[in-house]
Amino acid sequence: MPTKITQISWRRIALVSSLIGATALLSGCNAMKRLSEVGEPPKLSSIDNPTQSEAYRPVSLPMPAPQVAERNPNSLWRAGARSFFKDQRANQVGDILTVVVEMEDRAALANTTVRSRTNSEDLAVPNLFGLEAEVAKVLPDAIDPSSMLDFDSNTSNRGAGTLDRNEAIDLRVAAIVIQVLPNGNYVIHGRQEIRVNSEIREVQIAGVIRAADISSANEVNYDKIAEARISYGGRGTISDVQQPRYGSEVLDIILPF
Repeated sequence: MPTKITQISWRRIALVSSLIGATALLSGCNAMKRLSEVGEPPKLSSIDNPTQSEAYRPVSLPMPAPQVAERNPNSLWRAGARSFFKDQRANQVGDILTVVVEMEDRAALANTTVRSRTNSEDLAVPNLFGLEAEVAKVLPDAIDPSSMLDFDSNTSNRGAGTLDRNEAIDLRVAAIVIQVLPNGNYVIHGRQEIRVNSEIREVQIAGVIRAADISSANEVNYDKIAEARISYGGRGTISDVQQPRYGSEVLDIILPF
């Protein structure tokens, strides 16, 4: 009959085995893809409609009450237009605009924490319902009721941390208007892939912008994008060498020490 500790140990082993097996299955497709590209540069992704992707979800945000637009039939000027004859800025689904990302982020933080604590507790039991003598019979050594219990603890912690970050990004990416919200804001999505030798650099931008923030040159700055999602990364031989093996990642997650 297995003991309770043995049953728990087997459960842990089964859980770890399941995690390793699931990781192997998930990485199998990626491994096969990498093996199929041995000796060849990574393939570029096909140009697809982003709204047809499985991960695509239409944006839903709180909208103000709809307002009736005022039109002047006898006027040639259109409200919000920057061109007398036609507004050249993106204003409907499928239009293209340029997103300008000029980011220079700096952060410096230093923190030191020192904590010390000392506790001491004494407990005397001179009388215990007359059972002092019985306790002395049970325990091998004599007991002094005046110092029945004595607790002492001493804790000291010291921590120090320093953060110094300096990042700079300067790029321009064309994005497509994929949705027009009821209040007139635009949902944009842009992706750019550049292959140099056997390395692909991929830039993705998504978010919500106002029509008024689009300049006359049909450009919008990244700091005008709400719910901005900007990704700049790569994949290929260099990125593959820089990333740890999936076995090491699994061990880093499941090992408690």
